[in-house]
Amino acid sequence: MSASIGAARPQKAAMLVAQRIMRDVVIERLQPGDLLLPERTMLEKYQTGRGTLREALRLLEFQGVIALKPGPRGGPVLQDPDSTHLAGTLVLLMQLRKAPFRSIVEVRTAMEPMISRLAADRMTDESLAELAGTIDRMREHLDQQDLFLEANKRFHDIIAWSSGNPLFGYIVDSLLGIMDGTVIGIDYPRPRRVAIVKAHDEILTALQRRDPDAAEDRMRDHIRAYVRYAEKKYPELLDEVIRWDKMMP
Repeated sequence: MSASIGAARPQKAAMLVAQRIMRDVVIERLQPGDLLLPERTMLEKYQTGRGTLREALRLLEFQGVIALKPGPRGGPVLQDPDSTHLAGTLVLLMQLRKAPFRSIVEVRTAMEPMISRLAADRMTDESLAELAGTIDRMREHLDQQDLFLEANKRFHDIIAWSSGNPLFGYIVDSLLGIMDGTVIGIDYPRPRRVAIVKAHDEILTALQRRDPDAAEDRMRDHIRAYVRYAEKKYPELLDEVIRWDKMMP
């Protein structure tokens, strides 16, 4: 293994080491918060150079898989990565392909009704209670758009993760920061917010009844109402490309 890694290009060699580290993480059933092996042990185990190992760890850190804890008892710590890195990558790729905001709208129209259908069968009582809580917060903050939209995002996030399919969860979670369109200037006056709360109430009722058909239909109605609103009020913004720097902190 050392010969093949040594013969590879540095970036390729680092990727191979990173893949071996992650394979061992899975085999050893490590959990978020666990320390990985110290550098000296990794050098021996993976038969690689210090520069290649550190580049491998940087690759994993960039992906949000590990954090490098400083200090004498520090080292690489396994993380529970969120969708932030996926979101940045998706928006960057969309910008390079000049894909407009309308692409996000189409993804929502295609995915979210099916996600709601799955959630109707798989959602836990705890998630249903949390979902109801997001609607309560939206009502409480009808006149505070930032807080209202934060609760709105959480509503869609809970349903996505409740589908039982982690890929749906990661995709929707990664799009939450852009799918309401506020990053390109779409605004939601109070009457529109009231309509959103009403739609969320109907979706929640369908999910509480464990009715997949109704959950799918109510979410489809909700997304279509959003599309009609955007097309009527902000037609030019639907064709705007979301820039990567809009997603950067």
